[in-house]
Amino acid sequence: MCKKIFIGATGQHCGKTTISLSLMHLAQKKYQRVGFMKPIGPKWVEFNGSIVDKDAAMFSTVFGVEEDVELMSPVTLAPGTTRRFLDGEIDPEAPRKAIRDACECLEEKYDFLIIEGAGHGGVGSVVGMNNARIAADLKAPVLLVTGGGIGNVIDAVELNLALYQREHADVRIIMANKLVPEKRINTLGYLEKAFAGTDIMVTSAFDYLPTLADPTLLHVSELLGLPLKGDPTDRSRLCHTIQLGAASSQRVIDSLDDSTLLIVTSSRDELLVTASSLHHIPEFRKKLAGLVIGGHVAVSDITQRIVDDSNIPYIRMVETSSEIFYQLREHVSKIGPEDREKIDLINSIAERYINFEAIDAII
Repeated sequence: MCKKIFIGATGQHCGKTTISLSLMHLAQKKYQRVGFMKPIGPKWVEFNGSIVDKDAAMFSTVFGVEEDVELMSPVTLAPGTTRRFLDGEIDPEAPRKAIRDACECLEEKYDFLIIEGAGHGGVGSVVGMNNARIAADLKAPVLLVTGGGIGNVIDAVELNLALYQREHADVRIIMANKLVPEKRINTLGYLEKAFAGTDIMVTSAFDYLPTLADPTLLHVSELLGLPLKGDPTDRSRLCHTIQLGAASSQRVIDSLDDSTLLIVTSSRDELLVTASSLHHIPEFRKKLAGLVIGGHVAVSDITQRIVDDSNIPYIRMVETSSEIFYQLREHVSKIGPEDREKIDLINSIAERYINFEAIDAII
C-alpha cells in the first residue's frame, strides 16, 4: 500500500518545493520507490514534448523518472485555461478525474508519494480543485509549510485551516520553515502552545538560509529573457549578492562580496575592462560571479573584445542599470534541475533538521 503526504503552505515562497525535495531525499532512505506529484501546475513548461508543471519537470529530471512526468503533472493552468473553464468549455469534472486517475497510477508504482500543492490552500479554486479539496479527494494527510514567525504564522495557519476543514482535509503537521536561528527554540515553543489544543503536530524545517534564495546565473538569464554569454560551465553558479556598479572602478572592485553579480552601465568601459581582466585571477573570480551590462549605448568595440576574450559570464540588455537592479532584487529564486549545488545543500541540511521518522509515523 502506498503512503501519501500532501505538502501545502500558508502562502507563496514558504518553501514547499524545498520541503518536497527534502522529503523525497529522506524517504528514499526508507522506501524503495518514492514518487512525486504536482496535481495543479500554475507554471508550465514544455518538457519532452509534453506540457507539464515546472516542478514536475524538475523532480522527474533530478530523480530520473522522466517517463512518469505526465502522471506527475495531470492538470496545468496554461494561458486561457481558467477562462475556458469558467465559460463552460471544459468539463467541470475533468480536472478532478485527471488528478484522481494520475494519483491512482502513481500509487501503484510507488511505496511513498509526495503530493505538492500550489501556493496557499485556495490555489486551484478557479477550476474547482483547490489544494484543500485535492488533499481531501486523494485522502492524503496534509503537511502545512509556514514561515518562521509566531503571530503572523498563527494567523496564516488559522486562515488556511478553515478551508482545509471545510473540505474535510486532514491537516496533521504544521512545519515552520525559514526560522531565525537565534529564535528557533523560542518560536517553536510558542507555536506548540498555540496549537496544543489540536491533534496537529508542530515541527520545524530549515533556518533561514540566504543561499537557498539566491539565484543562479541561469535563473537571472531566464528572468531577464536574455542569453547568458561567456563560460557556459558557470551557468549554475549562485549569485549571493547583486551589486550596482555606480562608484569608481576601484571602489566597486574593492567592495565586491563573495559571488557578486555586478550590474554595469554599457558606457563604463574602465569598469568593464577591469572586471573582465580580474576574471582570470582566482581571488577575484571567487568574488565576481558575472556581469549584467545594461544601457542603450553600445559597448565600445575594444571593450567588447576584452569582455568576450575573458570568457566572463555576462548578460547584455538595453534597460538602465537601476531598472535591472531593482528587478533582480525583487526576484525570488526557485529551484531548477540544474541547481545541483542547492539541491545537495538542501539534502544535507534536511538530514540534520527534518525528523522524517516522526512525520512518517503520523501520516
